[in-house]
Amino acid sequence: MHRTLAPVRAVGRGALRSVEAVGEAGYLGLDALRALRKFELWGPHLVGQMVRIGVESIPIALFIASFTGVVLALQASYTFTGAVPLYFVGTLVGKTMILELGPVLTGLALSGRVGANIAAQIGTMRVTEQIDALETLAYDPVAYLVVPRVLAGTLMFPVVVLLANAIGILAGWGTSLALLDMSSPEFVKGLRLFFEPWDVQFSLIKSASFGLTVTSVGCSFGFHTTGGAEGVGISTTRAVVISSMIILVLDAFWAATLLQ
Repeated sequence: MHRTLAPVRAVGRGALRSVEAVGEAGYLGLDALRALRKFELWGPHLVGQMVRIGVESIPIALFIASFTGVVLALQASYTFTGAVPLYFVGTLVGKTMILELGPVLTGLALSGRVGANIAAQIGTMRVTEQIDALETLAYDPVAYLVVPRVLAGTLMFPVVVLLANAIGILAGWGTSLALLDMSSPEFVKGLRLFFEPWDVQFSLIKSASFGLTVTSVGCSFGFHTTGGAEGVGISTTRAVVISSMIILVLDAFWAATLLQ
């Protein structure tokens, strides 16, 4: 009897932990909103976090985007051979990079780099009682640690994604010229064929929501870390997994709501 109930108990414990995590994240979010008034605590750290989260993430984002543009151009030419004019390669590269692969691949990559880093930093501070020390010194740890990271992520992810989109399109353009016997006017014709300014705005909205998600999840798991060094590792892993899952859900949500 006990063995037959074990799976049910495991599911129940998992559900309770999930609800508890959502509640903790909600309380932390409310505290962060209230902490926005304390500019003197988070303001001096905002630029530094923008550099760490945004500027230092540019190389990996551009690396991913460049090879994504190359692959898109090659696969598009393979798909269109003999059926569709080759200048549609520019259309596919531009649309796909801006609307989908640029924001999503960058968001997933940065969930590993940024989200894991935030969760590890704040989690280490929690288990070494540095956050308790801040509270003892009358510093609001949410304003000091959470707010600048969340704001920096929300502001800088769109910048990184914008650069990634541009590099991906340029890489696809270069691949088309070098390997597909296309001319620049042909690629540009396809690129402009179905381009809409709204595409860029859509990409920036998605990337801002991804930045908010990655930093918020990293802060939440780091802030509620327990169990010493092992707990820090667990929180870091969970932060990356959960933020990646939420990014994919948000991707579908924005497509369903903003592209109709």
